[in-house]
Amino acid sequence: MKFRGPLNNFIMRRIEVSDALALLMADGQKPVRVLLGSGGIATEERRTLYRSLVSEHFSKTPEVVFVPFASDDHSGYTSRMQDFLGASSQRLIGLHESRSPKDTISRASAIYVGGGNSFLLAKELQERGLIGPIRDRVLSGARYLGVSAGANICCPSIMTTNDMPIVYPNSLDSLGILPFQINPHYYPGKIIFREGEDFMDHFGETRARRISEFHRFNDIPVLGLWEGSFIFWDGISGRLSGKATAFRKDEEPVLHTDGFRFDKSLLSMNE
Repeated sequence: MKFRGPLNNFIMRRIEVSDALALLMADGQKPVRVLLGSGGIATEERRTLYRSLVSEHFSKTPEVVFVPFASDDHSGYTSRMQDFLGASSQRLIGLHESRSPKDTISRASAIYVGGGNSFLLAKELQERGLIGPIRDRVLSGARYLGVSAGANICCPSIMTTNDMPIVYPNSLDSLGILPFQINPHYYPGKIIFREGEDFMDHFGETRARRISEFHRFNDIPVLGLWEGSFIFWDGISGRLSGKATAFRKDEEPVLHTDGFRFDKSLLSMNE
């Protein structure tokens, strides 16, 4: 597979990391344990699903290191997410309160990177020197949960985010735990909005159009993750909960539904 564009060398390194991980798993090493969500957890049904998935994912870890850096209100964000998870959930430890964040990450058995602005998140992680420590800890077996921007940052880059560049990170490079890109909050087709009593068409670019623009310069597959949907990734294969649309360069998008199993190229592993 050939890659073009400014992330050529970086993406190739991340693919090599993934391939090396697959070899380690074949030798009996621990797989990665990653749960990623699109966001849009705004209905009671979605909140119930979210809490159930998070509780199961972190079932053996009573404390979870929470990374609130996609927001500028670190303490408030951590508190809100603790409340959102519910009284019986795992205890969130805000990484912003640590005097030695790198050491905290190195000892963490579970890491939760919250949503917000992907550019702000990348900038904060890069400037605090946390990209490498988080990636290494997850590849060593720590459980990882990322929602929205926290899902974006798990990819080779943040190039498929929907966010505005409100700050300038040092680069668009991110954790590279996944060998493919995610577009959170994906929706099919165009937007219809309400103005007064009338419903109007919005004629802006669709998410599919934006992803096709990405593929003019990059070959790496993109998973458009629908609202309220999640994926599980173990380093070799993924599993979908909800809906997602898979985009592969020079191919038609493919809609997938609950239970879809896929490889690093977003190709089906279902029998």
